[in-house]
Amino acid sequence: MKNFFSFPNPVNDASARTVALGVVTMTVLALLTRSAWLLIPLTYGFVARLLAGPTISPLGQFAVRVAGPRIDAWQKFVPGPPKRFAQGIGAVFSLSTCVVWLFAGWSTAQWILVPLVVAASLEGFLGFCLGCTIFGWLIRIGLVPESVCAECGDLSARYAAAGYVVE
Repeated sequence: MKNFFSFPNPVNDASARTVALGVVTMTVLALLTRSAWLLIPLTYGFVARLLAGPTISPLGQFAVRVAGPRIDAWQKFVPGPPKRFAQGIGAVFSLSTCVVWLFAGWSTAQWILVPLVVAASLEGFLGFCLGCTIFGWLIRIGLVPESVCAECGDLSARYAAAGYVVE
């Protein structure tokens, strides 16, 4: 059971970006068509990926098994803990949207999806994980122990791997 509720570490960035693009697609579709029912698979996906990685997430399975391995340009491995943290943020936003939808209606709830679409777009289109950045900040200020992900708090290693000179 412990392996079931695990998250991959490292994570293939191509798969993570594919999931983000799926989130963008579902969210934009929900906003454009005013189809609040799309919150159900969106929220399920975030909660499933938070709890068990891609194991019980249809979008996660598609990303890991089908799309991710075929996108050569995005193939690199990144730490898993910040990606799990990002899924947690997505779960909070999508669950909050569901609650507001049920009690205040779609016209109010839809606005909660805007930051979600922005963050998922940054990840999917540009490869910039906002949740991962916040996770790194939380490590540096001591709210998350560095032992959770030693390389996450050291941005100089990330910059060096990307080819930037760090002084």
